[in-house]
Amino acid sequence: MAHNLNFNKQTGKHSFFSVKEKAWHGLGQIVAGYPNSAEALKFAGLDYTVEKRKLFTFHNESQTADEDTGIKIPEIEVPNYFATIRTDNENILGVVGKDYEVVQNIDAFSFFDSIVGGDGIQYETAGALGKGERIFITAKLPGYIKVGNNDLIEQYLFLTTSHDGFGSITAAFTPVRIVCNNTLNAALRNQSNTFKIRHTASAKERLEEAHKLMGITNQLSNQLEGIFNQWAKVKITDSEVKKLIQMALVPNKEVLQNIQAGKDDELSTCFKNMTDAAFEYAMTNGSQQMDTTKGNLFGAYNAVTGYFQNVRTYKNEEAKLKSLLLGGTGQMRTQKAFNLCDSFAKGVLAEFYN
Repeated sequence: MAHNLNFNKQTGKHSFFSVKEKAWHGLGQIVAGYPNSAEALKFAGLDYTVEKRKLFTFHNESQTADEDTGIKIPEIEVPNYFATIRTDNENILGVVGKDYEVVQNIDAFSFFDSIVGGDGIQYETAGALGKGERIFITAKLPGYIKVGNNDLIEQYLFLTTSHDGFGSITAAFTPVRIVCNNTLNAALRNQSNTFKIRHTASAKERLEEAHKLMGITNQLSNQLEGIFNQWAKVKITDSEVKKLIQMALVPNKEVLQNIQAGKDDELSTCFKNMTDAAFEYAMTNGSQQMDTTKGNLFGAYNAVTGYFQNVRTYKNEEAKLKSLLLGGTGQMRTQKAFNLCDSFAKGVLAEFYN
């Protein structure tokens, strides 16, 4: 599996760090303890700055050349567009408009630091992709979501931003089950778990509004703890688990109609393999056979989240990040599973099958 991590030729290192756990594809730096933001910036190779520079092109008729080298010199300025450049190695990261504001890597860490005043937040991973045009950070928050007596779910914040003009600055609250490292992407109905900021003139100022994300995080954390504990008490049969998995992973209305009609023989082999893999994960994986997951709705939900986190294969780790955290297939399907479980718990079977 490709990794797409940035390799810094000047340092001879990949731009990634991880605390204690094996680094991404065995690349990057493993550190023993949780670093502060300044240390994390260096460990991840993110201690570079980005500048906007003017763009120029050649004149079509007469092109000025240097007298000594004969090299043609661009002399026409391209209006309203700029190149974003890494100042440490002069790599071009992208082309942006005049209103685009560069948000430096250090500002991204400052965003996290401001959430809890720099106390209690633990930087766990960070890195850069491609030439350094996209960076990502994961940080663990203090406290847990507790299901039952001993099933602890850690609370993480994930942030990604880019320097190439594509995409917003995105921060997301992501609960992760310790026992199997499942990312439990869950946004409550009519409430998102993400916080997006445009790269505009006010972007840096809006980063300082981190308390808004913390408010979302606190609210989600409290509500999810109640919901997950409720689901752990709702019994569900194996056949209902399989049906829920099928409904969560259904790709289109035609497949949905076949599922509702019980026409499993008309389902594609690809879809059957996908749902069978998720169902097998639910039935055989040890983490799904705990008291808080075995034979109940919380375990069924974990089957879908665990499939996308631990079973499904991706083109590379960047594709996995996009799928799970940035509005991709994994995030959409786990949100569907969340909604289905919510309906099932309330006994709204009509909604469960539609």
